[in-house]
Formats: sequence, structure tokens, C-alpha cells
Amino acid sequence: MNTQPTFARYDFSGRVAVVTGAASGIGRAICDAFGANGAIAVNWDLVRGDLEAPSAPVHFPVDITAPASIQDALAATLARFGRIDYLVNNAGFAGTTQPLDQCDPAEWHRVINVNLVGTFNVSRSVVPVMRRAKDGRIVNVASLAGKEGTPNASAYSAAKAGVIAMTKSLGKELAQTGILVNGIAPAAIETPLLAQMSAAHVRTMIDKSPMARLGTPDEVAQLALWLCSESCSFSTGAVFDLSGGRATY
Repeated sequence: MNTQPTFARYDFSGRVAVVTGAASGIGRAICDAFGANGAIAVNWDLVRGDLEAPSAPVHFPVDITAPASIQDALAATLARFGRIDYLVNNAGFAGTTQPLDQCDPAEWHRVINVNLVGTFNVSRSVVPVMRRAKDGRIVNVASLAGKEGTPNASAYSAAKAGVIAMTKSLGKELAQTGILVNGIAPAAIETPLLAQMSAAHVRTMIDKSPMARLGTPDEVAQLALWLCSESCSFSTGAVFDLSGGRATY
């Protein structure tokens, strides 16, 4: 059995893809995949990441919890490229894994602020650009935790549940504008984000997967690319599971 997937190819020539939190992990994999398919990939992140690689995305520093920072990056992106065709809201912060009654309120609010409010902030800034173009794709990276409610991850679960609901709402709002809005709900993906979680917590997530493995950033990237492609034409306000069979609804 061939265990090496053969990924689809797309022609994104002349298109501009903005990905938040793309210094590494899932975001960087998405940028690399966009670049490999002809798009100009742009990383909106506080962290630059590796800019020496030939496929390195363009970087504009952004704090997604600060609207003024987003506006600066938006202006810089439009000044340089003149358009934003695709937006992938990927930036996230997991926080520590612990029971709700032991959570530090400041950290709980930070998780909500980065994952949920940050996604709102960026979308609110980019949607008007896409409205003017009467075209665009927005992909929100949520999590299976937002559907199931992961124990000892109440803030992350609540934030990602909010992202899922916001995806459904915005997709309906923009359904007749030429802009499609969809989400991805991955289970555990092998990224540096897992380092924020306990080994036992990660093991539990793997054990729940019928495929009995972590997903890869490249697998998330390929779903993001399909959602941004012309092949995706009648899906909006939808959330696509990427869970190795773990998802049950």
C-alpha cells in the first residue's frame, strides 16, 4: 500500500494568499503549498519564521489581537500586491491543559483573544477588500476540540467552537457576494503547538483516532488549498473534519 499521498495540483498564478500564524507548523505548510501552486504567499505573524528557504512567504509583522497592527499589514500587503484573494485564519494559541477550575483567568482570556477574537479582527479587516473584488475565499482553521469539547482544554474548546459558529454565520452573510467562507476542524496535528500540551493529553488524542496517528501539516494544507480552489464552488459556511476518522458528527 502506498503511504505517500499524491497531492492535487492547482493553478493559483497571480493570486495572493494571506495566512496568519505562518511562521511554522500548519501555517507555514499552507504557505508553502500555495507557493508551490503558483500563488504569492504572505505570512501575517509576529514571528518571521525561516525566510531563507526559496519558498519562504513574504512576511508582514502582525499581532492579530491588535486591530491597528492588522490595518498596517493590510495596507502594506495591498500596496505591494494590490489584492488579497485568499485568507486563511490559522494563528492560534492552545494554552496549558488543566481543569477549568484551575485555569488562570488571564491565560483563559488570552486563548479566547488569539483564537476567536483574532479571527474576527482579521476577517473584519479583509472582508471589505474581497467585497470590492466580488471574489475571495476565507478558510478558518478551527479544531475538533470545538465540536467535541476536549477535557482540560476549556478555553481552547470554547474558542474553536466560536470559530466554527462564526464560520457558519459569515458564510451565510457572504453567500451571494462571490466570497466563500469555510472551516477546517483538525484533530491532533503534528506541529509545535502540541508542545504546549502534556504528553498524556496528546496521547489521548491519538488514541481516539481510528487511524491511530497524528495528522500532518501538509494534509491540512491540501484541504485549505481545495477550499480556495475553483473546485470548491457550492460549499460555504461549512466545516470540514480532518480527524483520521475520529469525528462522529
